[in-house]
Amino acid sequence: MARVKGAMMTRKRRNKVLKAAKGYWGAKSKHFKMAKQAVMKSGNYAYIGRKQKKRNFRSLWIARISAQAKVNGMNYSTFMHGLKLAGVDLNRKMLAEIAVSDKEGFAALADTAKAAL
Repeated sequence: MARVKGAMMTRKRRNKVLKAAKGYWGAKSKHFKMAKQAVMKSGNYAYIGRKQKKRNFRSLWIARISAQAKVNGMNYSTFMHGLKLAGVDLNRKMLAEIAVSDKEGFAALADTAKAAL
């Protein structure tokens, strides 16, 4: 049986890592050993960042809703509780968008929430 050498797959694997490390500073983009470590670490950062992005956006939406609710004479928690009792099923992303772009519509929602309390 013929002997199989692993040069082609090894080169492919190394080139894949080096391509992912393109643009990294210094030897991290040139040397396979350092590039491999940098790519693994950056993958971890990217994974964590995708989770943090969701948290950051949610806190931004809550801040926007809270600011507009205060303009309408309520705090955030009573506004959200009133909407829940009124049966208004809007997520925070849409409520924040309404708070920024449509002040009258948000005021109507605030009145609905007040009436439900």
